[in-house]
Amino acid sequence: MKAVLQVGDQSFSASEVVQRLVAYRMLPQLSQEIIIDQAISDVECTAEEEQQAQQQFFAQNKLSSESDLQAWLQHNGVSPEQLKHLMFRPFRLETFKRNTWGAQLGNHFLKQKQHLDRVIYSLIRTKDIAIAQELYFRIQEGEASFADLAKEYSQGPEAQTGGLIGPMELSQAHPKLAQLLRTSQPGQIFPPVRLDEWFLIVQLDKLLPAQLDDATEKRLLNDLFQRWLQQQQQQVSLNFSEEPSSEELAAPQAAPQEPETVEQ
Repeated sequence: MKAVLQVGDQSFSASEVVQRLVAYRMLPQLSQEIIIDQAISDVECTAEEEQQAQQQFFAQNKLSSESDLQAWLQHNGVSPEQLKHLMFRPFRLETFKRNTWGAQLGNHFLKQKQHLDRVIYSLIRTKDIAIAQELYFRIQEGEASFADLAKEYSQGPEAQTGGLIGPMELSQAHPKLAQLLRTSQPGQIFPPVRLDEWFLIVQLDKLLPAQLDDATEKRLLNDLFQRWLQQQQQQVSLNFSEEPSSEELAAPQAAPQEPETVEQ
């Protein structure tokens, strides 16, 4: 069989390459990239985007001279034409995302906002309900600060920061804790709440509402794109055929049969 890939002193046929992709569980990734290429096939970059793409590519790969570039091409087995595809592909993909889902961003942001909002909060955790209740009343009575008690009594890593956690997105918190923070006001302290084996004293320090800025837009576009890509992959079946053997290639082909005629 004809070798299509050379790795060191080992050669692989097309069929063997596919078999390796299957064995290394890389075939789904390959199909994903093919789906993306099909989707962006009609998307063009502007001259400004091409220049920006080239600058970013050279910076990311630390290519500062023509010799660096040639060495990179040889090491990665990439032709100059393939290099253009690699450089411009991320920009074409971002354009595809915006063209496809840009009009949905406002509604999608409103649906996701409660998960994107960030909070800064203070936490004391202990496995002893009696200690948790005592600490809560001491904070309520002003006998000690939340930070001092957290440093002394909290049994998690937050003890090192005086109980302070964040900023963090509400989606990253435990669902029960996220709901508690979402419905509280800054400065509000809750009585001990049980969460698994822990008893928590929680205080919301600050709510940081999410904004539909450039970074959030890019993230939401990618979320919508990933959902679409997953759907596309679920609809694609992966099949490949073995290459014909040398015996099959050498075997004479049967002559095509003449179609039978039916007398009227």
